[in-house]
Amino acid sequence: MRLATSLMAVFTAAILSLAASPASAQEIQPSLEDSFRLGSGSGLLCRVQARFSDPSLSSMFDRAYAIACRDAATAVGHVYAIRAGADDPVERLAPLRADTVSCEGQTSATIADVGAVAQTQCTLNSAPVGYTVYSSNDGETVYIAEGLSGYDSALRLALRSIVTDRIIPGELSIATTQMGDAAAFARVQAGTLDIDQALSEGYRRNNSGDYAEAAEFFATLLRRNEEVQDEDARERQAEYLINQALQQSNLGNFETAEATYARALAIPSASPTQLRLRRNFRALHLLNQRRFEDALVVLDEGLGASLTPGVQADAAAITEDTSYEINSGTEFARRLGGEESERLTVTERSVILDAQARQLRGSVLHQQGEDEEAVAALNRSLEEIASIRDGRVRSTARLRAHALAELAAIDEETGDYGSAEGRLRQAVVLMEMQYPLAIATSAARARLASFLARRGQTDAALALFAQVVDENRGKATVRTGLENQLQPYFELLLEQMPGNPALVEQFFLATETLVRPGVANTQAVLARELSAGEDDAARLFRQSVTLTRNVEAAQIELNRLRAAEERDAAMNARIAQLESELAELAGEQSTTQAQLSQYPRYRAVSTEALDLADVQATLRSGEAYLKLSEVAGNIYGIAITPDGAAAYRAEIDADTLNARVDTLRDSISIVEDGQRLTYPFEVGLAYQLYTEIIGPAEATLAGVDHLIFEPDGAMLRLPLNLLVRDEQAVLAYEARLQNAGNDAFDFTGVQWLGRDIDVSTAVSARNFRDARNLRPSDAAYQYLGLGQNSVPQARYQRASLDEGGALDPRCRWPLDFWGNPISASELRTVSGILGAGESRILTGDAFTDQALADRSDLHEYRILHFATHGLVTQPRPECPPRPALITSFGGGESDGLLSFGEIFDLQLDADIVILSACDTASSAGVAASIEAGLRGGESALDGLVRAFVGAGSRTVVASHWPAPDDFSATERLITGIFDGRNGDSLGAALRGSQRVLMEDPATSHPYYWAGFAIIGDAIQPVVRIN
Repeated sequence: MRLATSLMAVFTAAILSLAASPASAQEIQPSLEDSFRLGSGSGLLCRVQARFSDPSLSSMFDRAYAIACRDAATAVGHVYAIRAGADDPVERLAPLRADTVSCEGQTSATIADVGAVAQTQCTLNSAPVGYTVYSSNDGETVYIAEGLSGYDSALRLALRSIVTDRIIPGELSIATTQMGDAAAFARVQAGTLDIDQALSEGYRRNNSGDYAEAAEFFATLLRRNEEVQDEDARERQAEYLINQALQQSNLGNFETAEATYARALAIPSASPTQLRLRRNFRALHLLNQRRFEDALVVLDEGLGASLTPGVQADAAAITEDTSYEINSGTEFARRLGGEESERLTVTERSVILDAQARQLRGSVLHQQGEDEEAVAALNRSLEEIASIRDGRVRSTARLRAHALAELAAIDEETGDYGSAEGRLRQAVVLMEMQYPLAIATSAARARLASFLARRGQTDAALALFAQVVDENRGKATVRTGLENQLQPYFELLLEQMPGNPALVEQFFLATETLVRPGVANTQAVLARELSAGEDDAARLFRQSVTLTRNVEAAQIELNRLRAAEERDAAMNARIAQLESELAELAGEQSTTQAQLSQYPRYRAVSTEALDLADVQATLRSGEAYLKLSEVAGNIYGIAITPDGAAAYRAEIDADTLNARVDTLRDSISIVEDGQRLTYPFEVGLAYQLYTEIIGPAEATLAGVDHLIFEPDGAMLRLPLNLLVRDEQAVLAYEARLQNAGNDAFDFTGVQWLGRDIDVSTAVSARNFRDARNLRPSDAAYQYLGLGQNSVPQARYQRASLDEGGALDPRCRWPLDFWGNPISASELRTVSGILGAGESRILTGDAFTDQALADRSDLHEYRILHFATHGLVTQPRPECPPRPALITSFGGGESDGLLSFGEIFDLQLDADIVILSACDTASSAGVAASIEAGLRGGESALDGLVRAFVGAGSRTVVASHWPAPDDFSATERLITGIFDGRNGDSLGAALRGSQRVLMEDPATSHPYYWAGFAIIGDAIQPVVRIN
């Protein structure tokens, strides 16, 4: 159970605006509208929004508008219609933009529907970005349109619409030739939310269960807070740190959460809000770890336990003298999306945080069987929430829904099934009203579906579960937010599948819905990188994100209007208008997603799920797709072939699987007393594991010669090809050991899974399909080898920053990490095979992070081969994770690392990237990198690998453990891939090269041959003739 109830803050209350009736674009008069759409077709989508408090307005006849486009976070331009009078409106506006832009002389231009206009070309003072001002005077009114030159088509179309007072159709686009400096334009275009707005966005995502996104917001707030030096900066920092720690805990990164909270606790505060945030975090963090007794102790302590040592607690109490503030109207100045937020006072926030603590206490008491006390605490919590604004505070919806769910569980345990169902349905309605598209709302529906299943209402339960899965298909739904609620669905499907085989399709969709926390974090980080870009993919991605938010805002308003007990004509008209807008937004989103799908950078962050038919259509004869899913401690599998599929629960639970994998990994490669050691491999355990996780699907997989494997849980840390298929081979090996003198490290004759089957590893089904369907590289050269970094002379390098962006001395990587470079011999060997005319090698001082970032020819190479060390952990748990490949040091800002973000920004057109480095596809420990997709020792596949895919690589070959040098094993393995003796495809070439090592007694241990995984498509040709 994960009681990740959100810490409370201020959220936007939607403002209901009533319209007469829906109208077509041709009928709308802009002068009578608060806002109207600008642009048609599949291009850029913008809206023109009236501004009633613009400083340019001086009379009731003046109008001002902002142009907001869905690919930008701030207004890209403004339009004015100002009544001509004693002063010149053009001159009136000039001082308002003087601090922002510098303008040159005036020229003339002609705009359709307007005629001749004056045109002034300007440049932003903050960056080399063009800014254009158009003005026209019809004698009574002066019309002015101004904004970023890159949005010239939007400026012209808005001016035409205001002058003619009708919506002018037209497709908008970004005029890249008028941008000025492209990178500078992107920074202005993307914009930034103000600090309060970003804080509200972070809380909103936390409340809705989007923990990975929330973590990104609080990390960004910490960085930005460093730039704002005022008396409240330290107080804000503490709040951001507490919330960041909560997101880390919600995602299971407990060590990192502890370290982040310690930083918050070190900041002195006696604020009522701060102390309650600290207390509630500590309780939630303990509950996430199932430490119920410890959580109860924290909740029963006074607020003084959350004080920084030496600070007095007097100011933290809510007294009679301060209680009057509850409805005083004193506000936290929060804004979100241009709307005024709920104005909660300090005291109101304190009451809500105390209600949350009381609810957490009730949840713990229920776990301990103290139901009478639990009910009292939960009811008291609901009463306290209702005391604030009559319970109408939007941000308390999830708190109320969680309390209702706890009470429903108690009702069900005591046999009051009617009350239990009523409370669960009430919780769903609450969440649908306030967070219609949120993960937390899906979780509320899934709880109700589970209840219905337990009560024997199978059809209703299946339908509701199917709805939950369907509404989360396009999201990175973090497993921790939904897995406990969806686990009964997996069991129900398996129970019903014998009588209804078609349910296997729903089973696969359910597995597609849940993603590991590391995947969600990786996608959030890559999304941030993409959103800040300057290319068309970045523009479309920002437009997609904004469309999603617009859908949610419209759905919230529609739900509220539909829930009204009495409706008048205006409300019915508004409902019809919102329904029309939602349909239009859905169409726009579909078009945008279709355009985005052409970009590899977007494919790396996309969360679109495939259905079973999509996967089957991708597979060829002799192929199968095997997917494992860890759900609430159980391991589920589904084996898919072109004409069939079989779903099952594996004959092993997650804890046992983890223990088995640990044992196998420790026999392959383990560090003891500073030395890396290898022990005889546990072939019997490898066979047992095969029977437990693959055995139930063995009949479906019969005859398969290419297996695409999507791992989860502990299997992320173990290559599938080293599992053993034949028990007789295991018995023969064990019999050999009975004879004295036989080598325990000789595994020749063992029937490994990877001996006769090509194995591809898939990050996701969509990733595999995309890799297979992409056109081949157009690169002119076959091969670029990179590695053997120069040994630096400096004592430390600047490898890791703290969350505020400042260098943290504790997070520096020591010189030793650069002091043992991997030899470039394997690079030279491959280059020799392919020929000097088809290959290049960069080593030593030429192999720097700066040099790679600055190269414009990386897209000219089909194969990039990195023979260098990879860093996929952080130096200490409290340090921010920054997965990277070690390079030589360059000059200036070089840090000797090709970082996660720098990889993502490389412009590649590669069929294959080889990471012949340490642990680039494997375990990184309990405190491993979030950005590398690691949680509790999972895999770096979702980090470095996904970054290379986003950069433009179709397939990545990465190592699960440090590549061995003994017996020249790694060099022999890599050479065997390229020498053409083992087949044309990458899978056949790797397997053939591995078989040579399998059959050599000196290298038959899996340590020497099993470490490399093909992430992508193993049928990719190794060498392609240009």
